[in-house]
Amino acid sequence: MSSKDEVRAFLMSRRANITPSQTDLQTFGGQRRVPGLRRSEVAMLAGVSLDYYTRLERGNLRGVSEHVLNALANALQLNELEREYLYGLARTASAPSAARTKQKKPVVRESVQRVLDSMSVPAVVWNRQHDLVASNLMGRALYSPQFESDSPNLASFIFLDPRAKDYYVDWPLARQMTAAMLRMEAGRDPLNAELTALIGELSTRSPEFRSNWAERDVHEHRTGRKLFKHPVVGVVDVTYDVFEMPGEKGLWIGIYSVEEGSESAEKFALLASWAATNDQLAAQRLAPPSSAHPAQNQTLSPNQTLTAKSSRSTGEQ
Repeated sequence: MSSKDEVRAFLMSRRANITPSQTDLQTFGGQRRVPGLRRSEVAMLAGVSLDYYTRLERGNLRGVSEHVLNALANALQLNELEREYLYGLARTASAPSAARTKQKKPVVRESVQRVLDSMSVPAVVWNRQHDLVASNLMGRALYSPQFESDSPNLASFIFLDPRAKDYYVDWPLARQMTAAMLRMEAGRDPLNAELTALIGELSTRSPEFRSNWAERDVHEHRTGRKLFKHPVVGVVDVTYDVFEMPGEKGLWIGIYSVEEGSESAEKFALLASWAATNDQLAAQRLAPPSSAHPAQNQTLSPNQTLTAKSSRSTGEQ
């Protein structure tokens, strides 16, 4: 979709979300042919002419002043993120045309990875197109279905992997929020070739994505609550907090915690044990062959590993 088409669709969707009763406009009854406000009513609330607002809604934001954008945002009762998205569309419209750019493969600094590894709670790092680019052991365990992919991507898992319906207790909400976050990032970085390709793939392959994308909502994860139905430990109720990575524009760290003493805390302990076992198995598989002890190079089953671990802890030989 072109920039003008996106502006047009966004403004029309926000106008349709507001009824005259939510504004200071006086109404005189009668049947209304459009949902929400008429163009003339938005123009009146924003203090601009109908012709000028019509030009804006047709997608022409080039050269629009900040004063007009603020008035338009107030008239449409945009929230903080919607305002930021509108201002981003205006900046894109006024900027010289440029080719889409391919982003460098994101790699977190070694110091950041050390911080992640020092955490006892799950932590993951993602970029604008929701690629999982780093994590600690608990993060890989919490998102174990996603990390089974060679190129784990949260959005692709939610919309294209059938397991997502079970993994997310509220899958419709997860879809809605993910589509809204992708739209927010598309507004911030419209020339991101990978993000554009991801949105195109999801639009082609997922009817659910097409439906959620058409809602024109924008969202940004900051803090909140999630319910995961993990394939190993069952339902866990977590609180998430998201931080933008200092010095790494376009990367975010998501940290997941649970209330102390809760049922989810017990499940986190089980998850940690399971993660440690899997990590030990992986280390054994990657260990170089040893001619002195060939039996140690055999792959152990999870039960065998847990038994061996238990024997070592009790001093058995």
